[in-house]
This record gives sequence, C-alpha cells and structure tokens, in this order.
Amino acid sequence: MIDIRLKDAMLRYEALTGEHLTYEELAHRTGLSVATLHSMATRNGYNAGLRTIEKICRNLRCTPGELLQLDDL
Repeated sequence: MIDIRLKDAMLRYEALTGEHLTYEELAHRTGLSVATLHSMATRNGYNAGLRTIEKICRNLRCTPGELLQLDDL
C-alpha cells in the first residue's frame, strides 16, 4: 500500500521556508478542500489522483517520492 505522508511534507516545508501552513491555507493555495487534505493525512491508503499529488508537491516544494511512501512488501 502507498501512504501519503502529508503531515511530514508540511513539516519539511516549514523547516525549509520557516512558514507554518495549516490545512486551510494549503487548501486555499491548491484549490483542494480541507476535508480532502485531512483525509489524505489521516486515512491509510487514501487514493489521491496525480493532479492532486502534483498540486500538493508544487505548493510544498517536494517531490512525489517525498510525499508518498510504499509500505514494506
């Protein structure tokens, strides 16, 4: 299963930029809903589309490999 490590990516963004982002602010910047971001951060195996992943990566200045984690096989 692939997990979305949104909270980790947001913490790395904060460490990189010094800017703390809330789900509300990230939602505003990406055009995604707060509910979607919350689900991505808390639900194992959330099925996000590539456009959603791209929006998050562009706003958090990360790669998909930094946002996604493949569980041990």
